[in-house]
Amino acid sequence: MFGSRVRIAAAAVAGLYCRQSAQLALLLAVPRVRFVFSSESVKDVQLESGGPPGQYAGAAGWRAVTRVLRSSRTAMGGAVADLVNVIFPSDCRVCGAPMVALSKAQVCEACVACVGAQTDVLCSRCGDALGMESARFAAGMGMTECTMCRLAPPEFAKAVAFAVYDDEVREMLHLLKFNGMRRVADHILGDSMAAAILKLEGEAANDLVVVPVPLFASRQRSRGFNQAEVLAEAGLARLRRLRPEWKLRMSPGVLQRVRDTRPLFVLDPGARRKSLRGAFRVERADEIRGREVLLVDDILTTGATARECARVLMRAGASKVWVATVARAQAESVRGSVNGFVSNPAGSVARWDMKAAVN
Repeated sequence: MFGSRVRIAAAAVAGLYCRQSAQLALLLAVPRVRFVFSSESVKDVQLESGGPPGQYAGAAGWRAVTRVLRSSRTAMGGAVADLVNVIFPSDCRVCGAPMVALSKAQVCEACVACVGAQTDVLCSRCGDALGMESARFAAGMGMTECTMCRLAPPEFAKAVAFAVYDDEVREMLHLLKFNGMRRVADHILGDSMAAAILKLEGEAANDLVVVPVPLFASRQRSRGFNQAEVLAEAGLARLRRLRPEWKLRMSPGVLQRVRDTRPLFVLDPGARRKSLRGAFRVERADEIRGREVLLVDDILTTGATARECARVLMRAGASKVWVATVARAQAESVRGSVNGFVSNPAGSVARWDMKAAVN
């Protein structure tokens, strides 16, 4: 019984791979055999959400074989299970669908393709969605900035982000931050960071001091790294190839987080700013004095962290502060998850920031 299962599994592997690569059949030293799944059963297999589309019915066949072989691992024994692990990549860590191609980041091609640039009309200062039909219409209405930026202009010159903080992007950032999967930054999100920074081309100087938003020391020790620094390094690695003439120098020690704060996602916008006041300090002011600074983080939500960091950097002598993040949480999603953001998103924030500006 066991021997027959092994032969069936080997036949399935060899048969399918022969359809795509005759070399694998030779590698396995298994004669080319008939595809063990009938064409009708292959046609009935539905591609799972997030899985890449196949060039032909073979993609569905891959998924069918993957399910059968994985479900039979314990019965088939260690040798065949090891063979399955080598031949078939593990499930996508974002959508959970079986992968049909190797990926260093362990994320399927379809999920990577979902990491797309923002298409909304955005605030020219902080990047929040304006809810306008077109940029021309917004300019004609004199609405190039959001209410929050008009009432309480931030001290950074401009904040840019590549994608909306939602779905696949959110899951990938969580894999980086909470699962320690730095390869997601190296192979996927670094491209997004580079694309975000390129939005500043023609506005920001080509000679920038790059400052990642710091974590509190105990949190960084617990996590083992600072995700903002990892994303900045991955983004700069790509920009050095795309824009070799740019001078982007990483200075991760310039800005320090000297006070731990409560998780910001549980606070309303005004409470976020109060919580962050005094949480950052510039340690080596000579590195930024008279220079333009690029502040880098993983996500910009209400802008509380970026505003406070920019305030501290400007008062330490920076000539300008620009902000770049992989993703931007737009107001619609923030209103649904953050207290006090429903009726008047700018009110308490503007009052607090205007009061702070004179201190």
